[in-house]
Amino acid sequence: MTASQQDQQIQATVREQRGRLLRFIERRVPDPDEAEDILQDVFAELVESYRLFKPVEQAAAWLFRVARNRIIDRYRRPRATVSLDAPLGAAAEGDEPARLLQDILPAADDAPENRLLRETIMDALTDALAELPAEQRQVFVWHELEDKSFNDMVAETGVPLKTLISRKHYAVKHLRKRLRTLYDELFTD
Repeated sequence: MTASQQDQQIQATVREQRGRLLRFIERRVPDPDEAEDILQDVFAELVESYRLFKPVEQAAAWLFRVARNRIIDRYRRPRATVSLDAPLGAAAEGDEPARLLQDILPAADDAPENRLLRETIMDALTDALAELPAEQRQVFVWHELEDKSFNDMVAETGVPLKTLISRKHYAVKHLRKRLRTLYDELFTD
């Protein structure tokens, strides 16, 4: 395929998918500027894939998967950590030391094996979070992924501090149980 044909195919894909993809991103990212940035990153990755590898088959599915990964990356800030082994970040008695999500995720480089492993872990985390009651999921996301303090949550929602801490405790407990098998398969001998 010539560069001109690639450009035409990329342009057609962008025209066809831009609106749907932007709506998908905006439902998950409230800041319109950030949503647009993510959209542009996704399309840049599409162009890179065409230039370096080969044309993308099932472009719509591929674009939405890349967008989902970019959105997940947005929630993982350098100082935001997700404790999967212990409630509220402390090691439970008899447990091994707490593991943080950033400690178990492979490097964010373009190595195919790292990308696949990151995607596997993040898919499992996303699925496990989706199983939680909305209140537990929201507290967990706010505290662990968005780095929002409990005091800020109390001020914003009016929900008592102990209730918020309890919700997070149950969320972490569920995630520990749900993700234990995956963790054992990937990181123990």
